[in-house]
Amino acid sequence: MQWLGPVTSRRMFGGTGLFLEGLMFALIVENTLYLKADTATRGDFDALGLPPFSYQRNGRDIALSYFQAPDEALDDRDLLIDWANRAYAAAMRAAAAKGGLKRG
Repeated sequence: MQWLGPVTSRRMFGGTGLFLEGLMFALIVENTLYLKADTATRGDFDALGLPPFSYQRNGRDIALSYFQAPDEALDDRDLLIDWANRAYAAAMRAAAAKGGLKRG
């Protein structure tokens, strides 16, 4: 995803978090790409029946605001860029709502 900009990665949730300008916008776990969603974009994922990333902690399922990327986007660079840009925009909105952009 370097064509989005300088994407960095680090281990997160048993997978790899993808960061652009210090904001996590995507997660890869077990060869599945998940993209950041929020109230503005979640409907797009729901309309396609795409599940959220979840993990177990203390016997409970915890769902994060990252949803599986559509298969079509994995085969179409322009479509993937569109979905990734929306995921990054959701990450920016989430950071702004928390009182500022966290860089790191």
